[in-house]
Amino acid sequence: MKVTLYTTPTCVYCRLAKQFFQDHNVEYTEYDVTRNEAARDDLIEKSGQLGVPVIDIDGNIVIGFNKEKLVQLLNISSH
Repeated sequence: MKVTLYTTPTCVYCRLAKQFFQDHNVEYTEYDVTRNEAARDDLIEKSGQLGVPVIDIDGNIVIGFNKEKLVQLLNISSH
């Protein structure tokens, strides 16, 4: 499973997403779109916007920190 996280340094919801991934041992690749122009272009192409976080899970795009959607896409049991 390939997980890509597009973030900015000041984004609170980006930090929540990273913490969620750490809590559930999900490996991911993070791109800071304020420093990586190619990643910013990918972000816009995938989501149609500049808002972060945008999370790409095997081609499924999640805009924002949507815990329920992440649990579903990553097959995490929610207890």
